[in-house]
Amino acid sequence: MDPDYSAQDVARCDLCKTAIAQSYCDFCHVNLCKPCIGEHISDDYKKHIIVPIHERKSSLIYPKCGIHQNDVCQYQCKDCNIFVCTHCFASKQHKEHEFFKLEESFSVKKNHILKDREELEEQILPTYEEIANDLEIQISNLDDNYKKLTTAISKQREEIHREVDNAINKMEKEIGEIKMKHQGILQKHLVEIKQLQSFMQQTLLALNEIEESNEVSQTIHYSSKNKEFSKLPPKVNVSMPTFIPKEIGIEELFILIGKLTPLSTTMEERVFIAKKPNTLVRELLDEPAVLNTIKTEYANLRSVTCLNDEQIWTSGRTADIKCFNIKGVLQKTIQTKSGEWPRDIAVERDGALLYAYWQTRTVNKVKNDQTEEVITLQGWKPSQLCVTTSGNLLVTMYSDDKTQSKVVRYSGSTVKQTIQFDEEGQPLYSGNNKIKYISENRNLDICVADLGAGAVVVVNNSGKLRFRYTGHPSPTKNKPFKPYGITTDSQSRILTADGDNHCIHILDGDGQFLRYIDNCDLKDPYGLCVDSNDSLFVCEYFKGNVKKIKYLK
Repeated sequence: MDPDYSAQDVARCDLCKTAIAQSYCDFCHVNLCKPCIGEHISDDYKKHIIVPIHERKSSLIYPKCGIHQNDVCQYQCKDCNIFVCTHCFASKQHKEHEFFKLEESFSVKKNHILKDREELEEQILPTYEEIANDLEIQISNLDDNYKKLTTAISKQREEIHREVDNAINKMEKEIGEIKMKHQGILQKHLVEIKQLQSFMQQTLLALNEIEESNEVSQTIHYSSKNKEFSKLPPKVNVSMPTFIPKEIGIEELFILIGKLTPLSTTMEERVFIAKKPNTLVRELLDEPAVLNTIKTEYANLRSVTCLNDEQIWTSGRTADIKCFNIKGVLQKTIQTKSGEWPRDIAVERDGALLYAYWQTRTVNKVKNDQTEEVITLQGWKPSQLCVTTSGNLLVTMYSDDKTQSKVVRYSGSTVKQTIQFDEEGQPLYSGNNKIKYISENRNLDICVADLGAGAVVVVNNSGKLRFRYTGHPSPTKNKPFKPYGITTDSQSRILTADGDNHCIHILDGDGQFLRYIDNCDLKDPYGLCVDSNDSLFVCEYFKGNVKKIKYLK
């Protein structure tokens, strides 16, 4: 798909400003409708190049010759390292010199720029994001870690009674100072990392501009910065101080209380290792097959998520959240804290269960049978959840007045990103409280099944709109496309449940329709998930069944 000429952005004629352009002058760089072509070439200027609109910008823009003003340079003299025209080519000045065709050099350099952009966007920049995320998590955990130190010291203080209060207070102050120093070290390193990230983002924008440009000089003189970016900054290791208590006595109070180990900082060298792409291509089965049916006993089954390859969590319109093994045997049941049904569920990498509850505007975590509120919203209500590969949490939510919707990325309880509007300031998602299931693709795209809009809305990791999928014409699918659940697999394919047409749509990573899963006797498919083997789990809303489906070879 050409991003500059899509159904959402029709090219208009640059002369009349109203008609749709079917042609393009590849020399003057203007869009033209059919009636305006004659007007444009009426000046008898022989260098007009009229091409179909989809072939625009296919002609290279060569630099003008500094000696022969009416000629352009299509060669480069290797010996003189300058651009030359055909007249220069034949001159005595370049006799017996070796020449390169700029078209060939341009093509080679363009390929190099494309690889650099892909490496920077898909490899180096995500590595820095992981580094920054790790530092932010360390900083967010400082309070808890230092609270443990304070608790240990307080326990010692209780045993020594009032005689040691002054000494304890002094050591608590010392902890605060060490904490500030600790935080300052990590914060300084984080600022440096983010500055490098910002520089890379600027470089990436420049690369995108060069990639879209046909300016030969700019392209030929491009110099890669990826080698410089690949030299990762050293990893800062700041060890936590520890409290070492001593046996209680009555003399030399400070010695008896114990001591804090000093803050220790070391720098560990990082080495950038490019991630290998997924070379295993798994093709779609001609006939998907149901491997197993799990009866959950829910009257309205909404969500399913994989705890691992052997167990799944399920939820419906009851306060029970149930865990089943893949044979359908109930393993565990958890009651929501409020006693009401959860809007959605998700599983963190450590196995902790998350669920969203809209009435209290909270996202809750259940770990070791203990429930805590990890996110509390103001003016917004949480809807659906997705735990990303980096450990962040994506939450779809809607405003209290049900007029706005957005996606928010959290690290712990800290907001890291908000996705709500496109580049023109228009809402990306329908403004209502209808379900908007969410999934992160392997290419880090964020995929939302927007039921209210009747569309799958996909943005990249930065929140920029990539595409909208609004269904696929079919004589057998008579009802409007209404996507419910959504998930993605190891091939970056997108699967979404079409509840009213009782089928699953499978798209590729660019939003192109591949096929339906409509042969598995699905009834009212709703929530979806895939496990690490790309087995698909589908909730049947009214039947209360989870079907495990094999759809890849």
